[in-house]
Amino acid sequence: MRRIAVVPGSFDPVTLGHLDVIERAAGLYDELHVLVVHNPDKSALLPIAQRVSLIEQAIAESFAAENVVVSSWTVGLLVDYCTEVGASVLVKGIRSQIDVAYETPMAIVNRHLAGVETVFLLPNPAHGHVSSSLVRQVSALGGDVSPYVPPAVSDFLQGSLV
Repeated sequence: MRRIAVVPGSFDPVTLGHLDVIERAAGLYDELHVLVVHNPDKSALLPIAQRVSLIEQAIAESFAAENVVVSSWTVGLLVDYCTEVGASVLVKGIRSQIDVAYETPMAIVNRHLAGVETVFLLPNPAHGHVSSSLVRQVSALGGDVSPYVPPAVSDFLQGSLV
């Protein structure tokens, strides 16, 4: 039986912390879906198709990922996508107690709705302080985001400023 997992997120933009979680999760599962989801509570910087493309570029630049599929999901429950692709696990990176408090109720509901378990991965300490919102803010103010994001994202954000 194939072990299929999903790493969901807004990835607006994808950070080195996200990439670290994706790479480690890819080593744990036979097939890993990196799923760009629409978060109605957030105002997006990048269109979903651009986020998918940047994630694909970042993975290609960073590690061999024959078992990783990058896609998007904008309508319906996350567990509906999991059911559609046969995934029984969601993988979430957590940076702090705040993330644990936010993710735990969703993990319980996802297990209740569809039997989908949630696995939490702790961040590499080098990336534990970085969030997409921080990257967006630094980038918007003309700061250098290259220490926090893959080269493809840094290049894209620098190019979008000119």
